[in-house]
Amino acid sequence: MLNIVEKFDDEILGLPAHRLHEKLSGPTLLHLKGKKEPCLFLSALLHGNENSGWEVVKNILLKYKTQQLPRTLSIFIGNVKAARYKKRRLENQLDFNRTWCRGEADENKMMSSIIEHMRKRKVFASIDIHNNNGLNPHYGCINKLDKPFLKLAKEFSSMVIYFIRPFGVQSLAFSDFCPAITLETGLPGDEYGINLTTKFVDHVLNMTSLDTNEDVDKEIDLYHTIGVIKLPGSYDFSFDGKKADIQFIKGIEGVNFIEISSDTLLCRLKRNIDRPLIAMDEEGKDIFDVFFTIKEDGLYTKKAIMPAMLTTDINIVRQDCLGYLMEHYDIKRGEKTTDSNSALWK
Repeated sequence: MLNIVEKFDDEILGLPAHRLHEKLSGPTLLHLKGKKEPCLFLSALLHGNENSGWEVVKNILLKYKTQQLPRTLSIFIGNVKAARYKKRRLENQLDFNRTWCRGEADENKMMSSIIEHMRKRKVFASIDIHNNNGLNPHYGCINKLDKPFLKLAKEFSSMVIYFIRPFGVQSLAFSDFCPAITLETGLPGDEYGINLTTKFVDHVLNMTSLDTNEDVDKEIDLYHTIGVIKLPGSYDFSFDGKKADIQFIKGIEGVNFIEISSDTLLCRLKRNIDRPLIAMDEEGKDIFDVFFTIKEDGLYTKKAIMPAMLTTDINIVRQDCLGYLMEHYDIKRGEKTTDSNSALWK
């Protein structure tokens, strides 16, 4: 599935993501020689509908078109076929950001080959560029709390998410051998996010080290993912007021990273449904009863919650999830700042 090349045709840099299939037959790994080693690794378009990563790649390559890169750069351009249709993934594909782990599928084998390839080449840092499908701030996500990871994240945003699930994501795989970060750069095509990320990538290209003696935690607002929210496939749902088994309140995507108090209505239920949401913690344990309750014809918060990455894109919800539950995390103590049973944030 993987093409490995050492240059791009100039025409490629003039194409939007949904036209990359005209020049690239599939997932492509590009190696470009720079002044310093080891290389910086970038990945873009792991989800075909998230085009900002490709725009950042174009900006970087155009800037250094007539000069040598400050650091060797390896770029993985992922799901070109899905990008053609502006979809996260095609129906016959696995999610490109859930397959960076052992498995028998072609996607697993391809990602494993990239991991081993890059491990041998050695990597200064890994940056995986994504878009949100709901209204969210711009932030970075890391899988380890070591100082190089925190420093890398701080250079992008003071808001940082720490997570260890789901398995199979690119940053988690690369975190075994280099500082790695997933960037959430706003909605697809968000110009501010594209410009912010371009500056960040350029800055990392010019860095000499990620080692630091700074108390980087003082400059970071760190959150921890405590759960994922999915919807059962057996029910239909809506976000726009249309009648459905599960009818969410309008504007629910606007509460990302905002604390919602207890006893807040989240959705109305058309019929008797015991579990309108699937809520699981990082170990896969059911936490629905901790955070939610059903009263009369609606689903309400049982305790205060802080959602993140909520989306109203029905296809994304069905293919991935509705969103996540967050809590503040104390780096010094190595634990969350609040009782997991109360889910109250300071």
